[in-house]
Amino acid sequence: MTTSSKLNALSPARRLAFDALKEIYRGGYADVVLHRQLAKVKLNKLDRSFATELVYGTVRRQRTLDALIDQLGKKPAQQQPPDLRVLLHLGLYQLRFLNQVPESAAVNTTVELTKVVSQAKFSGVVNGILRQYIRARTGERDPLQLPSDRVAAIATQHSYPDWLVELWLSQLGETETIALCEWFNRPPAIDLRVNRLKLSRADLQQQLAAQGIEAQSLPHSPQALRLPPAVGAIQALPGYAEGWWTVQDASAQLVGHLVNPQAGEVAIDACAAPGGKATHLAELMGDEGLVWACDRAASRLKKVAQNLRRLQLNCVQTCTGDSTAITKFVGEGDRVLVDAPCSGLGTLHRHADARWRQTPDSITELAQLQTQLLEQAATWVKPRGTLVYATCTLHAAENEAVIQRFLESHPPWRIYPPQAHEPAAAFVTAAGWVQVWPHRAHMDGFFMVRLRRE
Repeated sequence: MTTSSKLNALSPARRLAFDALKEIYRGGYADVVLHRQLAKVKLNKLDRSFATELVYGTVRRQRTLDALIDQLGKKPAQQQPPDLRVLLHLGLYQLRFLNQVPESAAVNTTVELTKVVSQAKFSGVVNGILRQYIRARTGERDPLQLPSDRVAAIATQHSYPDWLVELWLSQLGETETIALCEWFNRPPAIDLRVNRLKLSRADLQQQLAAQGIEAQSLPHSPQALRLPPAVGAIQALPGYAEGWWTVQDASAQLVGHLVNPQAGEVAIDACAAPGGKATHLAELMGDEGLVWACDRAASRLKKVAQNLRRLQLNCVQTCTGDSTAITKFVGEGDRVLVDAPCSGLGTLHRHADARWRQTPDSITELAQLQTQLLEQAATWVKPRGTLVYATCTLHAAENEAVIQRFLESHPPWRIYPPQAHEPAAAFVTAAGWVQVWPHRAHMDGFFMVRLRRE
């Protein structure tokens, strides 16, 4: 394919990315907007992949791109017309972060896109700023000049809010904070959880290999397989319709193993939708016993029902209601799971706009909800039963602080750490809870703790 034909082939992807970014910057959720935009047009696999990279990558890198506009443009980024800011973001993202796109292609296609969407009134500005960036880099000077303040410098270079970088610095130190920032800016991997009621992990690995897909088994999650990049449509993989597997990150799979439900028991998932952990509990129980999958939104429980049908699980029942107030389960649960709503700071690579949506105030509000859920769910546990609290965040206010408050106000309860033979034991801390750091474990960030009443 010639350079000219490549430019033409990728034009639909750039136009889609422009339309999606405009909507996202006005407040739309990145994954929802992109899904809707992709459904509107028929793109080939290459274009879909490129459009997805442009949208998610640009959203992640907003702060870095704004800093470049501040330094190269006559007006700060936030004072630029919205359409112009989006166009500059698209062009600069390709120049700085997509090595596979030639500089000439990044500039020329962005200028042509500008002419289409702005009647050419911004094309001169776009052309000038993008070529100014190239000249600066050609002169072996990084066009991005970082602030002198260390927090702001890391946050600008890697594109995060200051408060988040400051939090990680207090937890990890500078070297690991930078490693974590870099990890979250990479595209996420896709992990499968093998339905062990249908086949073994090795069997599924062989089935995938027969289709040319070399899936990698993961050491600390006994049902997990990691897919290679760019496998195409997930639903087209062997065994989807048959319920051989479901998509679930390896670290999330550790939660079910920490709950460790047994056949014939009653397990309750307080925040179940879309059903990943509830179905895992059912599989671990051999589909024998009872799993209650709770959620306050009936619409979200429909997804749970769909997953149950595909995985062919029969021991799960759904319950619509607010788990901070449900009383019907008092004293009924052998195993109770609170996979609490959280800030998602352990999954920032999967949710490109989450770093810009969360604030210290939103963290405080979430911690209050998490505390309420944990306290109510504790009443559902039978004597000698197990209560597991889990989040996919890395913020101590949503994790350790919630547990410490609970233990102080509920003296009979104690932490029951995973034993050496359990999968989560690889990540247990001295305090007894489990903390998965993504840049160390190469899995989503997770916190989980198992509690029992003495």
